[in-house]
Amino acid sequence: MAEIGAFEAKTQFSRLLARVARGETITITRRGKVVALLTPAHPSHDVEAARRTAGRLRKLARKVNLGRFDWDEWKAYRDQGKR
Repeated sequence: MAEIGAFEAKTQFSRLLARVARGETITITRRGKVVALLTPAHPSHDVEAARRTAGRLRKLARKVNLGRFDWDEWKAYRDQGKR
């Protein structure tokens, strides 16, 4: 992780953005103290991929039958670890 002063970051902002776009994280300091991090943005959400995944999960959910959910049984499993 690179570290750069605020004034230098201001004068080289375009270059810093290019480095961040390639995946690098830049620490910006002012008088030796960290004041900001320039980090790559999270990848954009792919709506179509999410729809395909949701469809696969729905198909799987139809195949899997867990039966009736019993709260008392669940609580008993939970409480086993507390003893």
